[in-house]
Amino acid sequence: MPFSTTIDNQILDHFMGKSTWSATGDARWIGLSSTTPTKSGSNVTEPSGGGYARIQLLASEMNAASGSATENNADQTFPQATADWVSGADLTNMVMYDASTAGNFLAFKALDVAKPVLDGDTAKFATGDMDFSIGGS
Repeated sequence: MPFSTTIDNQILDHFMGKSTWSATGDARWIGLSSTTPTKSGSNVTEPSGGGYARIQLLASEMNAASGSATENNADQTFPQATADWVSGADLTNMVMYDASTAGNFLAFKALDVAKPVLDGDTAKFATGDMDFSIGGS
């Protein structure tokens, strides 16, 4: 999962001794987007209406990091859609913020399977489906 430019800069500043870790508090909220975000947090198209709401991801619902990676240890379920989200367009990315609405953009990741959430559907990330990692070459 690519972290936002904000998080990248905070990690580097902390690592280089330029700042203490400030991050964005303890709150993590997961949302969905029908467009591919940029690292700066632009180009996010979250559903509005139809019962859509970001879901809070608690620290207790994540495994401890191992091998520079972690994953969710509990299902993460969105509210049931009361209308088609984003006019039935495919939702393509998971997004993370530090607030239930607005807030600071923290990270994003393409979904393994892009699909719409239609009236009556309940979107969910099953246990182990939300992978977060640091690394790469």
